[in-house]
Amino acid sequence: MLRLAIQKSGRLSDDSAALLRAAGIVFGNGSSRLLRSAASNFPLELLFLRDDDIPEYVEEGVVDVGIVGENVVLEKGKSVQTIERLGFGRCRLSLALPKNAPFQDLRDLQGKRIATSYVRILQQFLDRNGIQADIHEISGAVEITPSLGLADAICDLVSTGSTLLANGLREVATVLESEALLIATPALAPEKQDILDRLLFRLRANRNAKRHRYILLNAPNDRLETIAALIPGMKSPTVLPLAEPGWSSLHSVISEEVFWDVLEQLKAAGAEGILVAPLERMIV
Repeated sequence: MLRLAIQKSGRLSDDSAALLRAAGIVFGNGSSRLLRSAASNFPLELLFLRDDDIPEYVEEGVVDVGIVGENVVLEKGKSVQTIERLGFGRCRLSLALPKNAPFQDLRDLQGKRIATSYVRILQQFLDRNGIQADIHEISGAVEITPSLGLADAICDLVSTGSTLLANGLREVATVLESEALLIATPALAPEKQDILDRLLFRLRANRNAKRHRYILLNAPNDRLETIAALIPGMKSPTVLPLAEPGWSSLHSVISEEVFWDVLEQLKAAGAEGILVAPLERMIV
Protein backbone atom coordinates (compact mmCIF):
# COMPACT_ATOMS: atom_id res chain seq x y z
CA MET A 1 0.00 0.00 0.00
CA LEU A 2 1.32 3.43 -1.00
CA ARG A 3 0.41 6.38 1.23
CA LEU A 4 -0.27 9.66 -0.59
CA ALA A 5 -0.93 13.02 1.07
CA ILE A 6 -2.95 15.72 -0.66
CA GLN A 7 -4.22 19.07 0.53
CA LYS A 8 -7.43 18.72 2.57
CA SER A 9 -8.76 22.08 1.41
CA GLY A 10 -7.36 25.01 -0.49
CA ARG A 11 -5.86 25.88 -3.84
CA LEU A 12 -4.66 22.40 -4.87
CA SER A 13 -7.26 20.20 -3.18
CA ASP A 14 -9.84 19.78 -5.93
CA ASP A 15 -7.30 19.50 -8.75
CA SER A 16 -5.30 16.86 -6.86
CA ALA A 17 -8.40 14.74 -6.30
CA ALA A 18 -9.46 15.20 -9.93
CA LEU A 19 -6.02 14.12 -11.12
CA LEU A 20 -6.28 10.84 -9.22
CA ARG A 21 -9.86 10.18 -10.29
CA ALA A 22 -8.91 10.80 -13.93
CA ALA A 23 -6.32 8.05 -13.43
CA GLY A 24 -9.17 5.68 -12.56
CA ILE A 25 -8.58 5.65 -8.80
CA VAL A 26 -11.77 5.44 -6.71
CA PHE A 27 -11.73 6.92 -3.21
CA GLY A 28 -13.71 9.08 -0.79
CA ASN A 29 -12.87 12.69 -0.04
CA GLY A 30 -11.68 14.79 2.86
CA SER A 31 -14.62 17.17 2.94
CA SER A 32 -15.86 15.90 6.31
CA ARG A 33 -13.88 14.95 9.41
CA LEU A 34 -12.45 11.99 7.51
CA LEU A 35 -8.70 12.49 7.04
CA ARG A 36 -7.88 9.10 5.49
CA SER A 37 -9.37 7.17 2.62
CA ALA A 38 -8.25 3.90 1.01
CA ALA A 39 -8.74 3.55 -2.73
CA SER A 40 -11.10 0.69 -3.55
CA ASN A 41 -9.39 -0.36 -6.79
CA PHE A 42 -5.70 0.52 -6.36
CA PRO A 43 -3.16 -0.09 -3.54
CA LEU A 44 -3.27 3.54 -2.42
CA GLU A 45 -4.22 5.21 0.86
CA LEU A 46 -4.90 8.96 0.83
CA LEU A 47 -4.30 11.32 3.74
CA PHE A 48 -5.93 14.75 3.61
CA LEU A 49 -3.58 17.23 5.30
CA ARG A 50 -2.65 20.91 5.55
CA ASP A 51 -0.32 21.71 2.66
CA ASP A 52 2.32 23.13 5.02
CA ASP A 53 2.54 19.75 6.78
CA ILE A 54 2.94 17.58 3.68
CA PRO A 55 6.71 18.03 3.08
CA GLU A 56 7.52 17.09 6.69
CA TYR A 57 5.24 14.03 6.60
CA VAL A 58 6.94 12.92 3.37
CA GLU A 59 10.47 13.55 4.70
CA GLU A 60 9.79 11.51 7.83
CA GLY A 61 8.16 8.65 5.89
CA VAL A 62 4.78 9.05 7.60
CA VAL A 63 3.47 9.19 4.03
CA ASP A 64 5.34 7.92 0.99
CA VAL A 65 4.39 10.59 -1.52
CA GLY A 66 2.54 13.89 -1.55
CA ILE A 67 1.05 16.47 -3.90
CA VAL A 68 1.96 19.99 -2.83
CA GLY A 69 2.90 23.36 -4.27
CA GLU A 70 6.51 23.96 -5.25
CA ASN A 71 6.43 27.12 -3.14
CA VAL A 72 5.68 25.04 -0.02
CA VAL A 73 8.42 22.49 -0.81
CA LEU A 74 11.05 25.19 -1.21
CA GLU A 75 9.94 27.18 1.81
CA LYS A 76 9.95 24.18 4.14
CA GLY A 77 13.34 22.98 2.87
CA LYS A 78 12.69 19.33 3.73
CA SER A 79 14.66 16.40 2.27
CA VAL A 80 12.21 15.09 -0.32
CA GLN A 81 12.46 13.98 -3.93
CA THR A 82 10.58 15.80 -6.68
CA ILE A 83 9.12 12.98 -8.77
CA GLU A 84 6.90 14.85 -11.20
CA ARG A 85 5.82 18.36 -12.12
CA LEU A 86 2.04 18.06 -12.40
CA GLY A 87 1.19 21.09 -14.52
CA PHE A 88 -1.63 22.53 -12.41
CA GLY A 89 -1.83 24.97 -9.50
CA ARG A 90 0.40 27.41 -11.34
CA CYS A 91 1.04 30.70 -9.59
CA ARG A 92 3.92 33.03 -8.87
CA LEU A 93 5.51 34.37 -5.74
CA SER A 94 5.90 38.07 -6.38
CA LEU A 95 7.16 41.23 -4.77
CA ALA A 96 4.61 44.04 -4.70
CA LEU A 97 4.67 47.68 -3.66
CA PRO A 98 1.97 50.31 -3.12
CA LYS A 99 0.93 51.44 -6.60
CA ASN A 100 2.36 54.94 -6.14
CA ALA A 101 5.69 53.84 -4.64
CA PRO A 102 8.64 54.47 -6.97
CA PHE A 103 10.40 51.40 -8.40
CA GLN A 104 12.98 51.05 -11.15
CA ASP A 105 14.82 47.87 -10.21
CA LEU A 106 15.49 45.59 -7.25
CA ARG A 107 17.95 48.04 -5.74
CA ASP A 108 14.95 50.15 -4.73
CA LEU A 109 14.15 47.44 -2.17
CA GLN A 110 17.40 48.09 -0.31
CA GLY A 111 16.65 48.66 3.38
CA LYS A 112 12.89 48.23 2.92
CA ARG A 113 10.57 46.30 5.22
CA ILE A 114 9.03 43.35 3.35
CA ALA A 115 6.15 41.33 4.79
CA THR A 116 5.81 37.70 3.68
CA SER A 117 4.88 34.18 4.68
CA TYR A 118 7.80 32.90 2.59
CA VAL A 119 10.81 34.01 4.58
CA ARG A 120 13.20 31.31 3.34
CA ILE A 121 12.48 31.78 -0.36
CA LEU A 122 12.52 35.56 -0.14
CA GLN A 123 15.80 35.65 1.79
CA GLN A 124 17.46 33.42 -0.80
CA PHE A 125 16.16 35.66 -3.59
CA LEU A 126 17.43 38.81 -1.91
CA ASP A 127 20.80 37.21 -1.22
CA ARG A 128 21.18 36.21 -4.88
CA ASN A 129 20.52 39.78 -5.91
CA GLY A 130 22.67 41.44 -3.26
CA ILE A 131 19.75 43.20 -1.55
CA GLN A 132 19.66 43.89 2.19
CA ALA A 133 16.09 44.17 3.45
CA ASP A 134 14.17 43.70 6.69
CA ILE A 135 11.89 40.66 6.33
CA HIS A 136 8.80 40.49 8.53
CA GLU A 137 7.16 37.07 8.76
CA ILE A 138 3.37 37.34 8.50
CA SER A 139 0.85 34.49 8.49
CA GLY A 140 -2.03 35.49 6.25
CA ALA A 141 -3.40 38.90 5.17
CA VAL A 142 0.01 39.99 3.90
CA GLU A 143 -1.55 42.40 1.39
CA ILE A 144 -2.87 44.70 4.10
CA THR A 145 0.47 45.34 5.82
CA PRO A 146 1.64 48.31 3.67
CA SER A 147 -1.61 50.21 4.26
CA LEU A 148 -1.22 49.64 8.02
CA GLY A 149 2.34 50.94 7.98
CA LEU A 150 3.78 47.56 8.96
CA ALA A 151 5.78 47.09 5.74
CA ASP A 152 6.98 48.95 2.67
CA ALA A 153 6.46 45.95 0.35
CA ILE A 154 5.12 42.42 0.37
CA CYS A 155 6.11 39.08 -1.12
CA ASP A 156 3.12 36.82 -1.68
CA LEU A 157 1.52 34.30 -4.02
CA VAL A 158 -0.26 35.76 -7.03
CA SER A 159 -2.61 34.07 -9.47
CA THR A 160 -4.66 36.76 -11.22
CA GLY A 161 -3.36 39.82 -9.36
CA SER A 162 -6.86 40.97 -8.42
CA THR A 163 -6.16 40.81 -4.67
CA LEU A 164 -3.14 43.05 -5.09
CA LEU A 165 -5.14 45.58 -7.09
CA ALA A 166 -7.91 45.56 -4.49
CA ASN A 167 -5.33 46.50 -1.85
CA GLY A 168 -3.66 49.24 -3.88
CA LEU A 169 -0.56 47.18 -4.74
CA ARG A 170 1.33 46.39 -7.94
CA GLU A 171 3.74 43.60 -8.82
CA VAL A 172 7.32 44.69 -9.37
CA ALA A 173 9.27 41.41 -9.54
CA THR A 174 8.69 37.66 -9.70
CA VAL A 175 10.56 35.69 -7.06
CA LEU A 176 9.37 32.19 -8.03
CA GLU A 177 7.17 30.46 -10.60
CA SER A 178 5.36 27.61 -8.84
CA GLU A 179 3.16 24.63 -9.71
CA ALA A 180 1.98 21.43 -8.05
CA LEU A 181 4.64 18.76 -7.52
CA LEU A 182 4.51 15.08 -6.74
CA ILE A 183 7.15 14.53 -4.06
CA ALA A 184 8.39 11.34 -2.41
CA THR A 185 10.31 10.25 0.65
CA PRO A 186 14.03 9.85 -0.16
CA ALA A 187 14.18 6.03 0.00
CA LEU A 188 11.02 4.18 -0.97
CA ALA A 189 10.84 0.45 -0.37
CA PRO A 190 10.94 -1.52 -3.66
CA GLU A 191 7.34 -2.68 -3.36
CA LYS A 192 6.16 0.91 -2.83
CA GLN A 193 8.30 2.13 -5.73
CA ASP A 194 6.51 -0.40 -7.93
CA ILE A 195 3.13 1.04 -6.92
CA LEU A 196 4.41 4.58 -7.50
CA ASP A 197 5.59 3.57 -10.98
CA ARG A 198 2.12 2.22 -11.74
CA LEU A 199 0.57 5.48 -10.53
CA LEU A 200 2.99 7.55 -12.64
CA PHE A 201 2.12 5.46 -15.70
CA ARG A 202 -1.53 6.45 -15.30
CA LEU A 203 -0.85 10.11 -14.55
CA ARG A 204 1.47 10.48 -17.55
CA ALA A 205 -0.99 8.80 -19.88
CA ASN A 206 -3.63 11.36 -18.87
CA ARG A 207 -1.25 14.30 -19.15
CA ASN A 208 -0.02 13.22 -22.58
CA ALA A 209 -3.62 12.94 -23.77
CA LYS A 210 -4.44 16.46 -22.61
CA ARG A 211 -1.48 17.84 -24.55
CA HIS A 212 -2.43 16.18 -27.84
CA ARG A 213 -5.38 15.83 -30.24
CA TYR A 214 -6.38 13.01 -32.54
CA ILE A 215 -6.62 14.14 -36.16
CA LEU A 216 -8.25 12.47 -39.14
CA LEU A 217 -8.19 13.90 -42.66
CA ASN A 218 -8.49 13.06 -46.33
CA ALA A 219 -5.65 13.80 -48.74
CA PRO A 220 -4.92 13.36 -52.46
CA ASN A 221 -2.31 10.66 -52.95
CA ASP A 222 0.04 13.00 -54.79
CA ARG A 223 0.19 15.18 -51.61
CA LEU A 224 0.56 12.35 -49.07
CA GLU A 225 4.27 12.80 -48.44
CA THR A 226 3.94 16.55 -47.82
CA ILE A 227 0.90 16.19 -45.56
CA ALA A 228 2.32 13.22 -43.63
CA ALA A 229 5.41 15.28 -42.82
CA LEU A 230 3.19 17.85 -41.09
CA ILE A 231 1.60 15.29 -38.74
CA PRO A 232 4.26 12.67 -37.94
CA GLY A 233 2.45 11.49 -34.80
CA MET A 234 4.24 9.20 -32.37
CA LYS A 235 6.00 7.32 -35.18
CA SER A 236 4.20 8.02 -38.45
CA PRO A 237 0.60 8.60 -39.55
CA THR A 238 -1.72 5.73 -40.35
CA VAL A 239 -2.59 5.86 -44.06
CA LEU A 240 -5.67 4.05 -45.42
CA PRO A 241 -6.98 4.12 -49.00
CA LEU A 242 -10.39 5.66 -49.60
CA ALA A 243 -13.06 4.19 -51.85
CA GLU A 244 -12.51 7.10 -54.20
CA PRO A 245 -9.41 6.44 -56.34
CA GLY A 246 -6.46 8.75 -55.80
CA TRP A 247 -7.37 9.61 -52.20
CA SER A 248 -6.30 8.34 -48.78
CA SER A 249 -7.25 8.90 -45.16
CA LEU A 250 -4.56 9.90 -42.65
CA HIS A 251 -4.86 9.33 -38.89
CA SER A 252 -2.39 10.79 -36.40
CA VAL A 253 -1.95 12.81 -33.21
CA ILE A 254 -0.87 16.40 -32.97
CA SER A 255 0.52 18.51 -30.14
CA GLU A 256 -1.84 21.09 -28.67
CA GLU A 257 0.97 23.66 -28.76
CA VAL A 258 1.20 23.69 -32.57
CA PHE A 259 -2.34 22.59 -33.30
CA TRP A 260 -3.72 25.68 -35.04
CA ASP A 261 -0.58 26.44 -37.03
CA VAL A 262 -0.46 22.88 -38.36
CA LEU A 263 -4.16 22.93 -39.28
CA GLU A 264 -3.52 25.96 -41.49
CA GLN A 265 -0.57 24.21 -43.14
CA LEU A 266 -2.60 21.04 -43.72
CA LYS A 267 -5.37 23.00 -45.41
CA ALA A 268 -2.88 24.81 -47.60
CA ALA A 269 -1.25 21.48 -48.54
CA GLY A 270 -4.53 20.07 -49.87
CA ALA A 271 -6.00 18.20 -46.89
CA GLU A 272 -9.80 17.98 -46.78
CA GLY A 273 -12.44 16.75 -44.35
CA ILE A 274 -10.25 17.42 -41.33
CA LEU A 275 -11.70 16.03 -38.08
CA VAL A 276 -10.16 16.64 -34.65
CA ALA A 277 -11.05 14.81 -31.42
CA PRO A 278 -9.76 14.79 -27.82
CA LEU A 279 -7.81 11.82 -26.48
CA GLU A 280 -8.73 9.91 -23.34
CA ARG A 281 -5.31 8.31 -22.76
CA MET A 282 -2.00 8.41 -24.60
CA ILE A 283 0.72 5.83 -23.91
CA VAL A 284 4.10 6.74 -25.36
